Amino acid sequence: MKAFVFTDESLRAEAGRFVWLAIDTDKEQNAPVQAKYPIDAWPTFLVVDPKDERVAMRWVGGATVGQLKKILDDGRLAVAGSPQGAVAAAPIDADSAFNRAEAHYAARDFGAAGKAYQEALRLSAPDWPRYARTVESLLFALARADDCATSVEVARGALPRLRETPSIMTVASTGLSCALASPATDPARVETIALFEKAAREAIANRSVRTAADDRSGVYAVLLDARKDAKDEAGAGKVAAEWARFLEDEAAGSATPEARAVFDSHRLSVYIEMGEPQRAIPMLQAAERDFPKDYNPPARLAVAYKEMKRWDEALAAADRAIALAYGPRLLRILGTRAEILLAKGDKAGARATLAKALAAAEGMPPGQRSDRTIAAVRKRLEGLD
Repeated sequence: MKAFVFTDESLRAEAGRFVWLAIDTDKEQNAPVQAKYPIDAWPTFLVVDPKDERVAMRWVGGATVGQLKKILDDGRLAVAGSPQGAVAAAPIDADSAFNRAEAHYAARDFGAAGKAYQEALRLSAPDWPRYARTVESLLFALARADDCATSVEVARGALPRLRETPSIMTVASTGLSCALASPATDPARVETIALFEKAAREAIANRSVRTAADDRSGVYAVLLDARKDAKDEAGAGKVAAEWARFLEDEAAGSATPEARAVFDSHRLSVYIEMGEPQRAIPMLQAAERDFPKDYNPPARLAVAYKEMKRWDEALAAADRAIALAYGPRLLRILGTRAEILLAKGDKAGARATLAKALAAAEGMPPGQRSDRTIAAVRKRLEGLD
């Protein structure tokens, strides 16, 4: 979004309509903000009412320039509308149900939001302009409720209407992910996977649909999962190779180093899937030169070198990343460092690194502190005893 969407000149018209604020949730000084406005996934965009500081509107995920403009318009309407909780309890039309759903969604009451979004879809006309937005938000709300069965049905119903829109990436990939998560005993599992796998392939192949390249990349990732689920080694290799070519073409066409680096994480993932992590080294070395204060390039280099079993170079990269990292991301890099040390045979070093990670996790302020993360680090540490 930062590299490709917010750089669009047409967004200049929005500059005076909002007070813009970007929050790095890994920084300790921003922990109070995250405690007040919890984030469930990145990126998340909030429109906050300046009168009472309530979240008037929430959008989770990326967006095209056109989608973002509509989101901002709806955010202004939400601020101008009635206070949260005052939406009519019994909506009489799709827009009323949608407004009710948005209020619940903004407040992170995803169960109530899901029901209201479903009601909005039930009441909507075939040409209802908020259909795509409603489907995407509903799918996220259902994911938070761990309701894959309903997600599959919502996605199945949305495929025909959203096939030629940017939302098809979310619909196809969510439907396929949930189909893959269904139990092996489900008699419809094979048919459902086939349906969404076909839709996902059509989505990434349809270049008339303008959407963010990293959204397309995410669809490739789920397609790879589908071929692995089918035990189709050749098919998985083909998807991985297609994914790598797509990412390399996008990176080569990027206008700035920042835009090119957007693809580094996905490229590293696919190269590892292909058993060729060495292909990531030149791009990550370039990124480290271009962004010497960013912990991401050396952290990714540590992962790549670890996969290559070049332990000393992996440790050096991890240490460079640790020197730059902060907040929750630091814990992940320390975890990588511990893995490298274990693979190298240095159990004592791994234990010391995990002890450092545990102390860091326990010392984080509200908004960043995670009991689940603390428990996971402690379990890894106890496993070394």
